[in-house]
Amino acid sequence: MSSNSSQLFDPEEQSRLNRWRDSKDFLARHSIAFGGLGVIFAIVLIFFYLFYVVYPLFIPASAESQSGYPVPGAQGPSMYLAIDELNQMAVRYGWDGEVLFFQVKDGSLVERIKLPFDRITAFAEGIPGSSLTLLGLENGRGLIVKHGFEVSYPDDVRTVTPAFNYPYGTEPLELDSNGSAINRVAFNDGEDRLLVVAATDDGRLILNSFAKEESLLEEEVTLEREVTELEGVDINVDYLLLNSDQRHLDLASTRGELIHFNISDPDEPKLVERIELFPDGVGLNSMRMLTGGISLLAAGSNGQVVQWFPVRDQDNNYTLTQIRTFYNQQSSIHDIAIEERRKGFIAGDKDGNVSIYHTTAQRNLLRIPVANGPIASLVLSPRSNFMLVESEAGRMYGWSIHNEHPEVSWHSLWEKVHYEGYAEPEYIWQSSSADNDFEPKFSLTPLSFGTLKAAFYAMLFAVPLAILGAIYTAYFMAPKMRQIVKPSIEIMEALPTVILGFLAGLWLAPLIESYLPGIFSLLLFLPLGILLFGFGWQQLPEKIRHSIPDGWEAALLVPVIILIGWLAIYISQPLEQWLFAGDMRAWLYNDLGIGFDQRNSLVVGLAMGFAVIPTIFSITEDAIFGVPKHLTFGSLALGASRWQTMARVVILTASPGIFSAVMIGLGRAVGETMIVLMATGNTPVMDFNIFQGMRTLSANIAVEMPEAEVASTHYRVLFLAALVLFMFTFFFNTLAEVIRQRLRKKYSSL
Repeated sequence: MSSNSSQLFDPEEQSRLNRWRDSKDFLARHSIAFGGLGVIFAIVLIFFYLFYVVYPLFIPASAESQSGYPVPGAQGPSMYLAIDELNQMAVRYGWDGEVLFFQVKDGSLVERIKLPFDRITAFAEGIPGSSLTLLGLENGRGLIVKHGFEVSYPDDVRTVTPAFNYPYGTEPLELDSNGSAINRVAFNDGEDRLLVVAATDDGRLILNSFAKEESLLEEEVTLEREVTELEGVDINVDYLLLNSDQRHLDLASTRGELIHFNISDPDEPKLVERIELFPDGVGLNSMRMLTGGISLLAAGSNGQVVQWFPVRDQDNNYTLTQIRTFYNQQSSIHDIAIEERRKGFIAGDKDGNVSIYHTTAQRNLLRIPVANGPIASLVLSPRSNFMLVESEAGRMYGWSIHNEHPEVSWHSLWEKVHYEGYAEPEYIWQSSSADNDFEPKFSLTPLSFGTLKAAFYAMLFAVPLAILGAIYTAYFMAPKMRQIVKPSIEIMEALPTVILGFLAGLWLAPLIESYLPGIFSLLLFLPLGILLFGFGWQQLPEKIRHSIPDGWEAALLVPVIILIGWLAIYISQPLEQWLFAGDMRAWLYNDLGIGFDQRNSLVVGLAMGFAVIPTIFSITEDAIFGVPKHLTFGSLALGASRWQTMARVVILTASPGIFSAVMIGLGRAVGETMIVLMATGNTPVMDFNIFQGMRTLSANIAVEMPEAEVASTHYRVLFLAALVLFMFTFFFNTLAEVIRQRLRKKYSSL
């Protein structure tokens, strides 16, 4: 007996098995821990990478002094300044007819050009980037000149050389037939027409329209002049602004009076309106047209810069409206310079300070003390990363500017913004346009709204079906049937969402549009039909009811559901003809004011709900099926019915798992991309209407990221949208875990 016992129990073998088991336990424990830590590390790494890309959006503007020297060739204040794109060379126009090219870093003279006249009486700059200027003369004429900076690479060394030419010849254009001196001038060089507005010394305002005729043989442009004198101008014209599309003309005096003309037809200019730019007693010190030629900026003696642009009223008429006011600590503004490629500007004041602003973001970005006295004039480089400032004391200052993303602010991202061309402030996402003068619209509000809207309708469809289906499957369904139903629903989760989006966009959306009354009839008839069938089934004799095995009754509903669905579609068109005069969509719009898009929230809710159902169903079913059997049996033994047991024991015990299922499904819906990308109009609108589409954060990233310029504001704002989406999911998952733990603690005693 002892011999057999020794053969059955071998201490050495048992020790070896224990060591092997301990090794496997150690490996499994540390592998699981490593995997969990790896997941946490990956999530943290994603967060920090998103933050790394987004962080430059919120770096404040800064500036650094680069140079200071006497104004090159100064014989009085500069008439005009311009800088090349590389910030190496600048050009200065003087009122004495001298054009000086000089080095930005030290003011050393590069080239001096003497124009064929000793005195310039008026000056106007062309549209930003054109490098065209018009010089008004004391004999009623004007000369158009063009400066430039040519870049070459002799011996692989970058060299900037000045360029200067006369686009319409060296002979000045006649602007006033009477020969009066030109004291104010504005012009725009269009593709077919050169338009010049001149205010003469004797108080007249002359509109010169030069039609262009090109000679193919001589390669010259001939100008045919037509003249119109503007009537009704009863103010001193101290400022003239002509917009880039040659349709609008603004005249203003230093007292702040402004007259707005419509000159789309140069032969019949129309006085549109008169306005006061500032309250009484505030003078106008400078006025400029913002990039794009829509907004005008007026700088007042009270330290304010006011933005005005046309707004359409209820009668479909445009009127100039004050939109924003920028403050400069009550220091009188002396000059304004406009950014060439963005909706920003800089302003110099009487105390020698220069402030940087952005209109859309409605921000004062930076205030820099530059000079010891008043600012005479200032200019920004084409890239807005350098500025030249001339003081009234005759010194020139060069400053480099770091201001990469001025468009971004809390206001522009999350609040309503009054954009150019809009009647009122709105939430708009429109990141790009074919026009370089476009005002970017980076509001994340409609995208976040669209994300929550899509998730709401998807969950509205998915949660009741998934949870109720899981309850029935886990608690009431026969085991054999459950073995068929549960895997069938779970395998739906493997279906690619791009396929669901494709089917939703190309098949489901047209189907819903064609049978809209039938779809709503189905929502009404299906629950009623199932209830009536259940009631009728209960009225049948027990012999018939017991012929169906317990837990298989749900299979009888399949033909009922198919029949109700067919019936709803069949009666759709007669119902539409009877109730909605043959067109339910027109009835919705005309009678209820509800618009209808083919790819709308209803389509997204059905398609995305179909994608979310397997997730919620599977987790809920497992949670309910995992409720300990002794709880169920104990409740039944105490006299509770199966429904009472399910409602008061099973559901409460499984509630942490059910809530987790819902929150995981919500996270899936919030992050869904392909379905909402293909099944909606992808329009970022703020409308909870179920018949309107939306654009979600994830879909927007998928659409626009491939075309975004790396490190641009657009690129970083898309990463900001990804960070917002990340925070959405993190918030929902954290909230779900907190509530799950509380539910688990509350019902753990059952």
